Parts: sequence; structure tokens; C-alpha cells
Amino acid sequence: MKKFVVLAALFSGVLSSQGALAKTLEDVLKEKGVITEEDYKEVNKIKPVDYRLGEGFTFTSADGKFRTSLGSSLQLRYTLLDLDDGNNTASKQAQDESKFELRRIKLYLNGYAYSKDLTYKLQLNLANINGGATKNGGLLEETWLNYRLLDELQFRFGQDKVQFGRQFITSSTAQQFVDQSVVTNAFAPGYDTGLQLHGKIAGGFLTYNTAVFGGAGQNTFRATSDNAFNARLAFNPLGEVKYTESDVEQSEKPLLSAGASFYRNTLNGPEQNTSTATPNQLGFNASKKGWYAIGNPLFATTRQISTSESVDYNTAGFDGVFKWQGLSVQGEYFIGQADGKTSKNALRAQGFYAQAGYFVIPKKLELAARYAYLDPNRDIANDLQAEATGGVSWYLSGNNLKLQADYTNVHKQKAISYNSGPNATDDRQVRFQAQLLF
Repeated sequence: MKKFVVLAALFSGVLSSQGALAKTLEDVLKEKGVITEEDYKEVNKIKPVDYRLGEGFTFTSADGKFRTSLGSSLQLRYTLLDLDDGNNTASKQAQDESKFELRRIKLYLNGYAYSKDLTYKLQLNLANINGGATKNGGLLEETWLNYRLLDELQFRFGQDKVQFGRQFITSSTAQQFVDQSVVTNAFAPGYDTGLQLHGKIAGGFLTYNTAVFGGAGQNTFRATSDNAFNARLAFNPLGEVKYTESDVEQSEKPLLSAGASFYRNTLNGPEQNTSTATPNQLGFNASKKGWYAIGNPLFATTRQISTSESVDYNTAGFDGVFKWQGLSVQGEYFIGQADGKTSKNALRAQGFYAQAGYFVIPKKLELAARYAYLDPNRDIANDLQAEATGGVSWYLSGNNLKLQADYTNVHKQKAISYNSGPNATDDRQVRFQAQLLF
């Protein structure tokens, strides 16, 4: 019988690797009663080639010590942006936009090597290659090695998302709207390279991350005595809450999570972001969207933090989420402060968002709403940005295949509007997105 089981496993591996049959040989033999349940489990201990929706194709070595999964995610988007001129049409600087784009085209490899405790991930975003040049930090996103000593004690080395803010940590493929909020864009540091210590305690009742990063951001490295420090804690008193926004799983019991994040960094002179160069790839320094990049120029010249001095950045965030039977509620509040070491000038910023969604057709059709508020400089008037968004999502196969659309009213007070008019602006944005994971 053992020889028969081995032969069945080998023959099944050949058929599955060629995709010749919808059912494997062991499935047929088990259904006909030729092999027992124990024989069936023995054959299926190791499948040389397998496929799982949303995880991709998996290749496993004969001895089971090596495994690699190859998959991809596609997000195809259309955006219509109707820009308000602020009652100043003669000097309107920005034009309305109608844009089709390949928003994210990602390819990933992940698995384990030598031991299931030594895992790895490599993720590329092909959409960041544009005409031979790179954008949004570059082609390479997550690239790390992770060693699990215990569930409670794990070490990760490489480039990963800085664990700051629940919405930023959540994959773009698992978000409730077409994209994350303006507040998350303003405060999240982005990707960086470093060493993390993390784990889950009591089955996920408490999760923690603490890390030291290079501090220059995605695919950008520096030799300096100043590095970035990051820490995050999340409490899940009713059971671990996955980093997904919608309750597409229709949770049978209530789920609740509360988290807090902290980030500290120092940039020295030329390492700062300016209007003409981007020597770092940090989100809060990104032109037109980072809280520091927006807020510092709003000061009078004498109060601005100079691009020639060293700057200390400290940011903190607090988040909460609730899910139950198709209902999901989530919100975050952020604060940030930058201190110039030479000028002694300080910039303070804050922002928050709150969103909720509900499946009017369980696991298929969801309606959602979000409100976001950003104050990039708390010591200046007329610099607020507020966004009110309504969205609808159709889940054909969970997050693996879905269609999304949302409408946003973008209100910007006159200090940060895109025109030179005397009034605030109210832009209108409509987005449609198709998503596929395989």
C-alpha cells in the first residue's frame, strides 16, 4: 500500500503541474474508496505544485524544506477630477483631469527556506516604472527575511512598511475605498529598510512591533548617526482583527481592536525634501501631500524651518476598528511635530479620518462613507483640508476580484488651494477601479 501511495503522489504531481485534470488522482482514488483517509492525507502532505486563489502558484520541494508562492495583483483605475477655480477663472492654474492609469501592478514572491520559521517576501510594483524612469519610491517595495523564534518573538530584516497607522499597514488590495485617505498619505512615513522585532502574544490578544530603520525611505539609503525609530501596539480583546477594512467575511462575533503608533526621525540639512529635489522618500516630506511639505512653507520666512538645518520629526497615531456581521467602523487620529535644531522653529500638524461600511448584500455589495480632516500647520489659519467620500464596492470573489467606485468632495481652504484666488476651493473627484489578485 505504501508503494501505491508513493506512486499515486508522484503521478498526481505530474498531472497537477500540467493542469491536466480538475481533480487530482488521489481525490478520485479517495472518492472510489481505493485509498483510506490516512493514505489521502499522506499523499497530500507535500504537493510539488499547488494554487490558491489570492495567494498564487506555490512550488514546494520534495523534502518540504523550501516553498515559494508566485502571485500578482492588478488595480486598474479611472479618475475624473473637476477642479474648482475659487472664483478666479482668469488666473486658474490647474485644469480638470480625466485620467486612466495602471495604479498598481504588483508581482510578489514569498515562502520559506530551510525551515518554516525562516520566511521571506519580495514584492515589485511594476506601475512604478514609467517611460524608463521610476516614481513613487521605485520598483522594489517589500523585501525582507523573517525568523520566527516563537509567535511572541520574531525578527525581520529588510525593506518593509513602517508600522505606523492601521490604514497604511493594511494592503491596498484590502481597503474599503479606491485608495487610502488624505490623512494617511500625509502622516505615514512609507517603506524603509531596517530591523524589526515583532510578535503576537496570547494568540493575538496583543501584537507589537518595534524597529530601527535607515530613515531615508523606500530604496534610499544613508550612512548617518541618526536612524528612525518606530513602535506599534495593538490590542484585540475579542480576538485578532486582520488588517482588512471591510467585513467581507461577515464576522459571526464582534471584533474590536485599538492601536497606537510612534515614529521618530532626524534629517540633516541636504537630506530634507525640497521643492526641487527629493533626497528622501518619506511620506510626510512628499510634495503636495505630506504634512511637513505642506505645512512648513505656510509660515512666514522667519518662522520656517530651513532646508540647511537638522530637523527632528516626531509623530504619533491612535486607531480603532470594530467589525460585526458585515458592519465595519474604523478611525485614526495623528499628530506630528518638526523641530529645527538651529532655528528652534517648530511645526505642528494634526489630522484624523473616520469611515464606516455595511454589506447591504452579504459578502457582495458594500456601501461606505468616510470623512477626513487635515491641518498641516496648527499655528496658521485657513490651511485646512477636508474630504467627504461615499463609496460602493462589488465583491465578485472577496478581495480577490472586486469593482469599486467612490465620489469625494475635496474642500481646501485658500492657503493650500491649487489656485491664487481669494477663496477656498471645493473640487469633485470620481474614481472607478477594478482589482484582481491571482
